[in-house]
Amino acid sequence: MTNIKIKILEPEIFDIELPRYMTQGASGMDIRAFLPKPLVLKPMEIKLIPTGFAMAIPPGFEAQIRPRSGLAVKKGITIINSPGTIDSDYRGEIKIALVNLSSGEYIVEKGQRIAQMVISKVEQVKLIQADNLENTSRDSGGFGHTGTH
Repeated sequence: MTNIKIKILEPEIFDIELPRYMTQGASGMDIRAFLPKPLVLKPMEIKLIPTGFAMAIPPGFEAQIRPRSGLAVKKGITIINSPGTIDSDYRGEIKIALVNLSSGEYIVEKGQRIAQMVISKVEQVKLIQADNLENTSRDSGGFGHTGTH
């Protein structure tokens, strides 16, 4: 298991749970909103929601910020840049870019679970310019190339 350092940015007032796996088989840790007061998210509005913490993700890893499925399906609240990527060299506060895709206002409360965070291994690669690419059975077949049903 890889250890990742997490820093609470305002320890004197931070009174919510840190990200954690909610079940034994969960791949994502739930992240909570760290707000001084409830925040109204109007229809089609995007806001950055603070979490109150920063992390030191080790080289070779990233954090992916993903929507919580229940919040997305039941309330229309999702992540605008899903999945959001937090790189290993970022040390600022983790913020969640929520969007309200519903037709009504949504209130985000302090301590509410608003996103999931998945830690994944990544590898940087070197791109090499080439005049030709190897053929495959798919070749240049793009969106919908296998049909719609």
